[in-house]
Formats: sequence, C-alpha cells, structure tokens
Amino acid sequence: MWSFELVTTALMGPVHGAHSPPGFFAVDGALGIVACLSLWWRRSHPMAVMWVAGLAAAAATSALGALIVALTGAAIYRPWRVWIVPFVLLTLAAGPWILLAVTGLGMQLLVAVMAAAIMSSCVGWGTAVRSRRMLVQRLREDVARARQEHERHLDDARSEERRRIAREMHDVVAHRMSLLSVHAGALAYRTERAREGKAAPLEAEELATAVAVVRDNAHQALDELGGVLEVLRSGDLAPGEDHAGTAPPRPGAAEIDALVDEAVASGQRVALERDVPEEQVPGGSVGRTAYRVVQEGLTNARKHAPGSRVVVGLSGGPDHGLEVTVVNVLPPGMAPTEIPGVGAGLAGLTERVGLEGGQITHGAAEGEFRLTAVLPWAHDRTSETTAGAPGTAPEERC
Repeated sequence: MWSFELVTTALMGPVHGAHSPPGFFAVDGALGIVACLSLWWRRSHPMAVMWVAGLAAAAATSALGALIVALTGAAIYRPWRVWIVPFVLLTLAAGPWILLAVTGLGMQLLVAVMAAAIMSSCVGWGTAVRSRRMLVQRLREDVARARQEHERHLDDARSEERRRIAREMHDVVAHRMSLLSVHAGALAYRTERAREGKAAPLEAEELATAVAVVRDNAHQALDELGGVLEVLRSGDLAPGEDHAGTAPPRPGAAEIDALVDEAVASGQRVALERDVPEEQVPGGSVGRTAYRVVQEGLTNARKHAPGSRVVVGLSGGPDHGLEVTVVNVLPPGMAPTEIPGVGAGLAGLTERVGLEGGQITHGAAEGEFRLTAVLPWAHDRTSETTAGAPGTAPEERC
C-alpha cells in the first residue's frame, strides 16, 4: 500500500494539473517507510506505533496502509479507554492535509468523511477482534477452572474412599487378629505353665482344637481381607476381565448373632440382650454400621479387658431408632495393649456413625467401659429378617 499510494499520488498530480513542491514525493515516501517499519512493534507498543503512523499519515499519503494496521492493532491490544483520545486527535490531525492537498469543498468533505469512516472501521474491527479473543480466553479459563475443580473433586473422592477402605480394613483385620492373639496367648501360657511343671501338658486333642481355631480364624481373616482387596482391584480390571472370585456380602445387623457366637466360641464371655421388634432389624448401611459397632466393642474388650464379661445390647424400633451398646467391666490396672492401632477403630467408628446421621459416645465410668451408638432406623431402607431372634428375652451366651 505504501508503493501504491506513492505512485497514485505521483500520477494524480499531472492529471488534475496540480504541481507538487520539490522533494514532496521523497518526503512522502520517507514518512511512509517510517510508518511501515514501526509496525514491527505494533504488539509490544501499540500506542506508540499508532502515534507514529497517525502523524506520518497526516502529512504523507503513502502512510495510509500503515495507519490502518496501527489503528487496528491499538484497538486489539489495548482497551478503548486507552486509545479513544489519541484516535480523535489523529482524526483531527488529518484536516490540514485534506485542506491543502484536496481542491474543492465538495471533494474535501468527501475525503474527510471517507478518512473518518476508514479510521473508525479500523478501530471497530480491532475492538471486535479483541472482544472475541477475550471471550476465547475466558472460555479457556473456565475450562481450566472446571478441570481443576473436577480434579479436586476426584482427589476428595479418592481421599474419602481411602478413609472408608482404611475403616473397613481395620474392622475386618483387627477383629480376626484379636481372636488369633487370644488363642495364641492361651497356647503360650499353657505351654509355659507345663514347662515350669505348674500344669499338666496339653493333650493332643486340646492342642488340635486350639490350632484348628487359630487356623480357621486365619483363613477367615484372609477371606475377608481378600474380599476387600477384590473391591479395590475392581477398578484395575481390563475390559472383559472378570473377578478371580466373588466378594462375600458385607455383614449387617442380622449377622450380630453369629458375631456374638463366634466371640463366645473363642472363649470370650458375652451376653446378648435384644429389645427390638421381633424378626426385624434395620438393613442397608445402618445395619452394617450396627454390626461394626458390636465388632469394634468386642475387639476392644478382648484387647483391653481380657476375661471380663461383655454385654451387647440392641434396643429401639422404627419410630425411635436403633441403640447399640457394648459394655465390659474394666479389670484392675488396665492391661497393656499388645495389639497396635489403639484408638484408630473408635475414630473410624465415630466417622462411620456420623455419616449415618447417628451419635456415638464411649468412655469409662464406674468401673465399666461403655460404647453406645444411636442410629436412625431408616424406614426407607429394606429391612432384613433375623433368623432365630430370641425377641425381647435376654440371651446369655457364655
């Protein structure tokens, strides 16, 4: 456009009979070249380039192309509040050139209107480009923010799932390991007493029975642990790959009887007192939480009060919720804990009960340690039927 404007100006002079002063074309071309070269900095210094091109175009027609690019660039890279005043001043600066170079009032008005229209079109186009770029940038930021929020939710979900798995692992492993510890401790005690001559040696039948109990509990611990690991592994299966086995169903309130029977079989003195509607216990996650409360209470009693009598109580109904209590007598001078993880089970149990909308209290008072959990009955959940529930009569199992 620099060369086109320069040649057009040189040709239009003789056609209209106008005579340019000496050196006019050299000055016009030089100013146009300066304006064109300044465009190299239109992104980093758009306002400076706008001033250079605008002032050059006020005296040289060959700078018109550079002025178009400079005005568009200023509107693209700067907000309108920055360039609006310079734009008005540069538009007015074109007036003297129009009065001197263009003859006739009508032609002068036409050229003035065309110049103003061209310059306004340049800044209008630049403003539109800037608005589109800002919109795209905002959309990209929104997408990035949404992606970060999604990642944060995933991290929170993973953390919550890890905590849930940790609670589940504690409930599964600690119960079985405490049973193994009780039987192994009894075997070690009897063997030591027999070695010192203070008791008769274990008979083969007694030894076989004790070893079988240890073996069975170890196998059950491995089976339950395998069920938890099966759930963890389910997210890593390849398409079309099946589970190596089927995870056992998660226990609920209906399995509390079996849990108490298992504790009694291991030598623990446990009594189950039931005061709930006959043949009915809450199901779903509430039932599983009730089962975990009893399991944790029995495990803690074996660890901290070995040999003491434990009372497990179930009471309540659909209109009042379910209350689960585990009470054991504290022995004189608390026995040292030999199994690690003290307090972790109760902390996880507190969170589990809280998620169900219930309340839990625990502590020692008047020579007893009492663990109490109050859970909603959850009318909207499927109830489970307890086979052989003894109703409201206390059942002593010891």
